[in-house]
Amino acid sequence: MPIQDDALTALDEFKIELPSWGFADTGTRFGKFHQKAAARTTAHKFHDAGLVHKLTGACPTVAVHVLWDFDVSQATETAGAETKKLAESHGIAVGSINPNIFQDQQYKLGSFCSPDAAARKSAVDHTLYSVELMKHTGSDLLSMWLADGTNYPGQDNIVARKRRLEDGLKTVHDALPSDGTMLVEYKPFEPAFYHTDIADWGMAAAFSRKAGKQAKVLVDTGHHLPGCNIEHIVSFLLDDDMLGGFHFNDRKYADDDLTLGSIDPYAVFRIFSEIAQFAADRNAEPAIAYMVDQSHNLKPKLEAMVQTVDQAQKLYLKARLVDRKKLADAQAKGDITAAEECLRDAYEKDVRPMLAEWRKGNGLPENPLAELRTSGVIDRLAADRDTGEEVVSSYA
Repeated sequence: MPIQDDALTALDEFKIELPSWGFADTGTRFGKFHQKAAARTTAHKFHDAGLVHKLTGACPTVAVHVLWDFDVSQATETAGAETKKLAESHGIAVGSINPNIFQDQQYKLGSFCSPDAAARKSAVDHTLYSVELMKHTGSDLLSMWLADGTNYPGQDNIVARKRRLEDGLKTVHDALPSDGTMLVEYKPFEPAFYHTDIADWGMAAAFSRKAGKQAKVLVDTGHHLPGCNIEHIVSFLLDDDMLGGFHFNDRKYADDDLTLGSIDPYAVFRIFSEIAQFAADRNAEPAIAYMVDQSHNLKPKLEAMVQTVDQAQKLYLKARLVDRKKLADAQAKGDITAAEECLRDAYEKDVRPMLAEWRKGNGLPENPLAELRTSGVIDRLAADRDTGEEVVSSYA
């Protein structure tokens, strides 16, 4: 099969999960900038995620945060069923379940790692509640990010914290449904300023292995120190069967929550290229959950999400157009220049016509961002949400 046909076949299966919180007003340490069209309710979030899926055809699921998207005063069966039904009414499904074990005052010194046994129990209980929600929403992913760490030397016993976390993750892992996966995310710093309990991919992998076979590593493309070779990490985790998924964004200095490819699209291409190489070597696609983790304060939220999905599709397609046979021949000969040019040839290819044709064949707008910007949807949403009226579908 020609390379272009293979690439388009792979694109058919390339799905990206959107974050519910990415459609709502959020902020930084310094404040919050409001957008009139921002989602104010879970129904609004699902409407907006459904709209992005209608425009791109690539986003059938939405990640949810337990305290923000469920009525936790209800039994898990009721809360899960209601949220599942709400998502389906907007043409999407519930994706990864994200526990919230960082927002409550009791987590000041940590959650799973806290020296306070009551805080640890609360964190585990909430996460087990989240596991139960998986069963009632149809989700097969539990996404774990902890804000745990310390700010000062001597604040706590680092090894004791490690062991507390191992115990907590093992408890949660063993409660997972048989088809469920626990994704363990890492971050080198912030909000902890002295040490962070899951500071890098190696720690995330070690914690996952200790937890059990249903635990994998989640790579957030913004959670790395300057100069880090993320595609190297991705390749290593793939080969060890430890890569569970991605949170897509971009970064200039740290976890900047920028639209994908806005700073360094070649870096994203290189990550996709390593995944494509792995798939080619084994003649099988690895099971990877591709997810967006962005929250935009300046760009219109819907536009930012469509931009990210559009860029992801372009860069994914480019990576699939690398001539793998030609690349392997150059590598075997030690021809560094020819090998690098194999990547550059694919990266520099203008895939917009190919992508537009693929979209047309799938009944989608050839340019989803232009379609969104000219549709007037965002203005209508702003007017509806400013009056507090329930928003119905605003895009046909």
